[in-house]
Amino acid sequence: MAITKSAKKALRQSLRRKTKNLIIKNKVKNLLKEVKKLVSQKKTEEAKKILSKVYKALDKAAKTGVIKKNTADRKKSRIAKLVVKSH
Repeated sequence: MAITKSAKKALRQSLRRKTKNLIIKNKVKNLLKEVKKLVSQKKTEEAKKILSKVYKALDKAAKTGVIKKNTADRKKSRIAKLVVKSH
């Protein structure tokens, strides 16, 4: 357990950041899952509508450092390819 005052503060900060990061990661994961589900159900028009939300979430996650930029770009590329292929 943290002993010094600064270590206690660092612990509080890291826990706060962890919860924020998890929220962002889960949002991205759920959106990706939703698009994949729509594609599997052959609902490509609805999947295309959600695509912009996915891009926004991935870009925000990359900007804030939750995920790396290349990871966000890779996920965007693969999900776009999936939607176009199913069309």
